[in-house]
Amino acid sequence: MNVTEVRKMFPILDQEVNGHPLVYLDSAATSQKPVQVIEAIDAYYREYNSNVHRGVHTLGTRATDKYEGAREKVRKFINATSVQEVIFTRGTTTALNTVAASYGRANLREGDEIVISYMEHHSNIIPWQQIARQTGALLKYVPLQADGTISLEDARETITSKTKIVSIMQVSNVLGVINPIKEIAAIAHEHGAIMVVDGAQSAPHMKIDVRELDCDFFAFSAHKMCGPTGIGVLYGKKELLENMEPIEFGGEMIDFVGLQESTWKELPWKFEAGTPIIAGAIGLGAAIDFISEIGPEHILEYEHKLTAYAMEKMSSIEGLTIYGPQSADQRAGVVTFNLEEVHPHDLATVLDAEGIAVRAGHHCAQPLMKWLDVSATARASFYLYNTEQDIDRLVDGLVKTKEYFTNVF
Repeated sequence: MNVTEVRKMFPILDQEVNGHPLVYLDSAATSQKPVQVIEAIDAYYREYNSNVHRGVHTLGTRATDKYEGAREKVRKFINATSVQEVIFTRGTTTALNTVAASYGRANLREGDEIVISYMEHHSNIIPWQQIARQTGALLKYVPLQADGTISLEDARETITSKTKIVSIMQVSNVLGVINPIKEIAAIAHEHGAIMVVDGAQSAPHMKIDVRELDCDFFAFSAHKMCGPTGIGVLYGKKELLENMEPIEFGGEMIDFVGLQESTWKELPWKFEAGTPIIAGAIGLGAAIDFISEIGPEHILEYEHKLTAYAMEKMSSIEGLTIYGPQSADQRAGVVTFNLEEVHPHDLATVLDAEGIAVRAGHHCAQPLMKWLDVSATARASFYLYNTEQDIDRLVDGLVKTKEYFTNVF
């Protein structure tokens, strides 16, 4: 992977922020977009803007072909069996809420168990809290090891014959941990439970094969993988989706509407009520083309090297704590840290003055912050357009931050 050539495809990176060349280290929140994606969305609005599925005119047919063509690209990207298993949503959050509200409400009873982990994003906690409250199910948490990883022994002890749903993120947005999803799915299935995967942080960075993982549902967002905001994907095994009821109703998802009752379209459209996110789907398709051409395996390999370099350089700063596993091979391109006696928000503000964008806060993972015994952290997240020079700038900025607050206080 030629990162110099890759960077040329991201026009936003060629600018100064606060008088310094931009160093963007917040891709776990949202990635930047290559020209291929920007141009694909622009072409839709300029050349064939139209609604899909409804019209027989030329623009409508072209838009429909592009929209459904994007669905096929997603199917191939995650190795789903059929396009009927690919549902477009507003993002990972909507996808997870759909599983909880539709499958969960229909299949959970009082005394049943839902198993998640302490590292989950709020989007993979709150829907399960709500459905547990509504059904009387018990929400349980797989404990974490000292380095923030999940052991299969702990997973086996937590998942029981009462467990009906296991929902775990494949990659932590805070610790960068890559979880053993395939093995956890096997444990879940041994007990008759389904496996739901939050793939928001994994789909952008590694090869995804839902059949190899044998997960029952897989959710991810376009905007973290070079695509536009406002669109994501819910993959579900066909036999499960066919037996689930939609949770949104209206146009597009209907087959027949009478005065007192209605029937639904076949998969995947019964879960896509209203005018769909057409431009977003087309943009996601372009992003998949872009990532596929580079190769997800090359992206992950490059990020491992970049993360190892960052952890080595950052570890030399006295008073800096890095959270999560200390081996770069155990994590994706995320390094979450704190600098002694400097609040993460203050740290991020000083770095921003140097043109360096990092994240600060609880990262929508407050249970994990409590487990770490901190109120907030700073996070640097890397993607295929970052370089070792970006890391050097970050380290220099951290040293300046430390010196500044040492002198002030």
